[in-house]
Order: sequence, then structure tokens, then C-alpha cells
Amino acid sequence: MNRRALLGLGAALLVSGCLTGKEGTEYAVVSQKIGAPRPGHARIVIMSLKDSWLDRTNCDAKVDGVALPRLLPGTYAYVDRPAGAHHVVATQLLFPGESYLDFTTEPGKTYFYSIRPSERSRAMQGGGIAFGLVGMGVMAAASSGADNKGPVDFVPLQEGQAKTALAELLQAE
Repeated sequence: MNRRALLGLGAALLVSGCLTGKEGTEYAVVSQKIGAPRPGHARIVIMSLKDSWLDRTNCDAKVDGVALPRLLPGTYAYVDRPAGAHHVVATQLLFPGESYLDFTTEPGKTYFYSIRPSERSRAMQGGGIAFGLVGMGVMAAASSGADNKGPVDFVPLQEGQAKTALAELLQAE
């Protein structure tokens, strides 16, 4: 019996070591493997950072109608799109609203954005923490006039800042 427990513990340690080994170099490896965007295309990278627990968020995003994998805290997703105007929509399960980002890209460039909870999302979280579902509902109604009615804000990042942040993230699946 004890031998089985030790073997199980050893297997768990081996697997957990494999999982943490991906972190830190994944974006560098992925970008090296896939190379630059195809001619006439730009790369769009959206990430959910591992900041303080108040800044952590998740969402489902679409770039020009193309769904990205769900962005959870500590993950990123990317898509290559033809250069030009783009429309990003972010939604969150049970959140009454959508976040939008419209921007224009140039061919061969990579554009980095991080997601952070919107003001409305923070208000609803605060209401939920203080007064439960009723507080969340009240804050949803009270913040319905906010400029961003969605769950997240898109924050543009410079390439150096983004690559530093990406070193700590895993690719969303």
C-alpha cells in the first residue's frame, strides 16, 4: 500500500515538473516556430496578465469574427490577420455587455494588448463582494451608462513590455 502511494506521489511530481517547464519560454518558442506573419498580414496578440488578483480577468474574444481560445489569467492568444482595420469583441459569461476595440494594423507588425477588468466589471465585483448577487445586479444597473459596457479594457503594450509579460504566460488552449 505504501509503495503505491510513493509511486503515485512520484508520478505527480514528474507531471507537475513537466507542466511548469513550459512557462517562461513558450511565446519565444512559439513565435520562433511560426515565424513572422505572412506577407500582407499582421499578428495580434491578446494576453491576460498574472497581475494582482483584483486585476485578473478572463474573457472570450473574437478578432474580425474569428474566435480566439478563452483567455484565462496567465494566458495569451494570437491570430494573424490581413493588414488593415480590425474589430475585436470581448465577452464574459454572465456579464451584461461587450467590450470593443477597433484599430488598424500594418503588414509585418505585431500588435500586443493586455486585458484588464473594466470599470463596470470592477463595480460589479465590488457590489458582489459586499452584497452578493443583489449587489452585483444593482451595480450592473448603476453602471449601465459606462463608456465601456463590457467586461474588459484593452491596454496596448509596447513590444519590449509585452515580451517581458509574455515570458510568464502560457498559450491559451
